[in-house]
Amino acid sequence: MRCQISFKVGSVLRAAREQQGLSQRRLALRAGTSQDAISRIERGVEAPTLERFAQLMLVLGRQPVLHVEPLDSPVPGSELGAVTEMTARERLREASSWNRVASRLAVVGEQARGEDHPATARREL
Repeated sequence: MRCQISFKVGSVLRAAREQQGLSQRRLALRAGTSQDAISRIERGVEAPTLERFAQLMLVLGRQPVLHVEPLDSPVPGSELGAVTEMTARERLREASSWNRVASRLAVVGEQARGEDHPATARREL
């Protein structure tokens, strides 16, 4: 499932690129990235940072403007998750646990690729 914001950013980028008459490849060359990266953004598969999106738009002669609007209805608590009910200490513990998971995944990935990771490298004494 694509993120709604990623999809909107991608649509805006595609429309601006097409209006300039540029191919994905030409935009990628001007922006110093790959055609595949532009494609992923336009399809909503990847969400660029705000800074990266601004760089791409500047290459297209556009200046992005960010604004916020109120929601038509309140966001249901089920979408916010249990985070709203957590204390600061619990949120920190939760974030820390996800950080440990990400670190373990990085180590396993590097091991699978045959790379050394500082956490698993054997040191000669």
